[in-house]
Amino acid sequence: MKRRSFLTTATLASAGLTTLLITGCTSGTKKNEDSVSVEDFNAVFELDEETISSVREKLTSGKYTSEQLVQLYLKRIEAIDTNGPQLHSVIEVNPDALAIAVALDKELKAGKSRGPLHGIPVLIKDNIDTADKMLTTAGSLAMAGNSASKDAFVVKKLREAGAVIIGKTNLSEWANFRSTQSCSGWSSRGGQTKNPYILDHNPCGSSAGSGAAVSANLCVVAVGTETDGSIVCPASVNGVVGIKPTVGLVSRSGIIPISKTQDTAGPMARTVTDAAILLGVIAAVDQDDTVTLESKGKAQKDYTTFLDKNALKGKRIGIEKKPQGNNKYINALLDAAVNLLKKQGAIIIEIDYLEKINALGQAEFEVLQYEFKDGLNTYLATANAKVKSLKDVIDFNTANEDKAMPYFKQETLESSNAKKGLEDKKYLEALTVSFEGSKSVLNTVFKENKLDAICGITMGPACSIDMIYGDRWGGYSLTSPAAASGYPHITVPCGLAYDLPVGLSFFGMPYTEGKLIGLGYAYEQVSKKRIKPGLKPSFL
Repeated sequence: MKRRSFLTTATLASAGLTTLLITGCTSGTKKNEDSVSVEDFNAVFELDEETISSVREKLTSGKYTSEQLVQLYLKRIEAIDTNGPQLHSVIEVNPDALAIAVALDKELKAGKSRGPLHGIPVLIKDNIDTADKMLTTAGSLAMAGNSASKDAFVVKKLREAGAVIIGKTNLSEWANFRSTQSCSGWSSRGGQTKNPYILDHNPCGSSAGSGAAVSANLCVVAVGTETDGSIVCPASVNGVVGIKPTVGLVSRSGIIPISKTQDTAGPMARTVTDAAILLGVIAAVDQDDTVTLESKGKAQKDYTTFLDKNALKGKRIGIEKKPQGNNKYINALLDAAVNLLKKQGAIIIEIDYLEKINALGQAEFEVLQYEFKDGLNTYLATANAKVKSLKDVIDFNTANEDKAMPYFKQETLESSNAKKGLEDKKYLEALTVSFEGSKSVLNTVFKENKLDAICGITMGPACSIDMIYGDRWGGYSLTSPAAASGYPHITVPCGLAYDLPVGLSFFGMPYTEGKLIGLGYAYEQVSKKRIKPGLKPSFL
């Protein structure tokens, strides 16, 4: 299996379920009579492109209360996401969001601040457990009714920092690990998420809702998850910043899994600064996720200390010497970015590594199938869902095919369920080839060239939405090297091609998030390539 084929498989999911199905799957849904036009709402939205810092200043000064902020974002979600152009990036809103905001306002008025996100509206992906009135379903109808008994560790850290979780975002169902013919951003529960730049284009998966919602100003920041590309791809094609941390920096406990080797949660934001703040909040050791013990002494409490406009000066940046594709517009964006890096003092080193990494794609897919079966069965065994195993999910989908699988099927679920346990020799061999092999390739390239980071185009511009034949992403992708190895990766807006965003990637060695944040920030500050989406109806 080629890496590009794999991306469509694995990286690409308190309104009632019936309502979500109608609005999500019916393109001709009648708009709410109270919905606001896109043009009018954009003209009057007073929180447009706000950041964590700017919102905190307004809360501290008394210009806004958290309750008012939550009201404004919920109204925007209703107008832009549920009605209006129907982005379908939010699968469910939190019915307790306003009450939580009121309580946080009282704390702030009494002089108590929980942390950097106190009173800040945040969205999280619908594969992350919340012990509240919201469900956790991975976008699947098979998971209807799954109300978590315990917050995911990431959610615990968000609440401790004062965040108001205003809802959950739609995703590619089962984090895009259901079918090789999937349409990224589609789930049977939430319907098709759209790209806020051109609505008939794909938001990429699997954190499609988080990327689209942040870009469309439906929240201040959001949390996504990634196995291979599921943070950095939707960040890239939705024109925002995404950080895929080193596996081990951020806990996975309470997150519906694909791979214990590659899964991680991470920040999605409109600025590198906001992504750095959010990463500092969610990065912590969790005794329930033993891989995070490896981050002890390596994690930072405050990643904003790495925000340096001069961070590129003297840094050795590797660029693949073989073009990823022959599209002149995308290549021009990369050339312009490289020239800008040079002007900022970076030393550009041509390297040759992508073919070696891409050759490991089939082994990676093999690993994920084994780990998905094992991890999902473990999760479902104690979840409050009616399905208790991967086989139960497959059987549910088969029995409810018209609703659960109206466009593409579930061959990836089936092939995963056919795998044996993690003691199987084939799994162990594939793990060595994919995980150890990817690390070996990158370690050698970094060491021999004395690199600080590797850079390139994250992803080509969004393909069209096609729920019948699936995703067609073309040849540009830089998601897999950092994903398969478990290494950190940041993507930053790089410009537009065909009026669609393209991201620029920096990835590095384990636990170099601070360095990568500095590089991304330095590029961001001099390039200023974030452009607010216009919700254009179609490409033509």
